[in-house]
Amino acid sequence: MLSKVKRNNEKGFTLIELMIVIAIIGILAAIAIPQFSAYRTRSYNSAAESDLRNAATAQEAYYVDNQNYCGTVADLTGSSYGLYLSDGVTLAIDSANTTGYVMRAWHQSGNNSFIIRGPGGSVSKMH
Repeated sequence: MLSKVKRNNEKGFTLIELMIVIAIIGILAAIAIPQFSAYRTRSYNSAAESDLRNAATAQEAYYVDNQNYCGTVADLTGSSYGLYLSDGVTLAIDSANTTGYVMRAWHQSGNNSFIIRGPGGSVSKMH
């Protein structure tokens, strides 16, 4: 009769123990991955909102020099008025004249766009 020889120095994990560990890792990943994705989307939205606020500041600086608000993004960007857009952020100036401006911004990977009506307006989410 053959019998299994039991060794006292056997080391390692059983198949059941490994399967339990893999199941726990799977559950944790299922919780963490959607949260991570939501954090990234929020950061993209924050970049667009921040760039829009910076564009409003650049508009005010442009107004001081020209007594008119700027109608093109290119004139605000760069060293002249200090507007540098984050990667992936698009800024649009919908209207600009001597009395005010309307600008929008969004990030290509975000899920919101933002608008500001100036001067003195606050950034709000577009619906």
